[in-house]
Amino acid sequence: MRGQLIKRYFLTGLLIWVPLAITAWVLSLIVNTMDQSLQLLPTAIHPQTLFGFNIPGAGVILTLAIILLTGLLAANFVGQRLVIWWERLLARIPVVNSIYHSVKQVSDTLFSSSGNAFRKALLIEYPRQGSWTIAFLTGKPGGDVLNHLQGEHVSVYVPTTPNPTSGFFLMLPKNEVIELDMDVDVALKYIISMGVVAPLARTGKPSSAPKNQHP
Repeated sequence: MRGQLIKRYFLTGLLIWVPLAITAWVLSLIVNTMDQSLQLLPTAIHPQTLFGFNIPGAGVILTLAIILLTGLLAANFVGQRLVIWWERLLARIPVVNSIYHSVKQVSDTLFSSSGNAFRKALLIEYPRQGSWTIAFLTGKPGGDVLNHLQGEHVSVYVPTTPNPTSGFFLMLPKNEVIELDMDVDVALKYIISMGVVAPLARTGKPSSAPKNQHP
């Protein structure tokens, strides 16, 4: 009996400390990585030179300040002209041009306030029949791909877990996907938790298996 109590208390302690330790480790990694960006500054304006000691997290403040100032600059007419000039300059560099514009197109889709990268949460049969997973609607196939597909298809992204930044891009028949009554952020949390944090059922919605709803 006493052994079971000790085991229960130990597991309870783990459930408290493990998330805290992982969170602290991730934050420490981010801060240390950004602090290394200070090495790009002239020695005369290093915190060590100005104050006589290092300031933990100074790299984070510097990075956020640079991003904010860049956004403020690009929001006005002069900044927009500079951005256009910069992109035209990069367009003349063969390899850099391909990489930059590919990454920019993806980032514009993901981070733009008017973008809609993950439009809907879907339920699809993957990777085999009878096995289901959550995916996200990203659009419709285009280009020459349409000449080789029969019927209407949709483009979906199947994220991996617990890291949803990697995954698989699939083009599926529209009638083979099920649109979920679930917000995208809730679906992402469900995926990242590997199914542990299950989303709550919508009020007024039946708890039975969902019917096919086509995006």
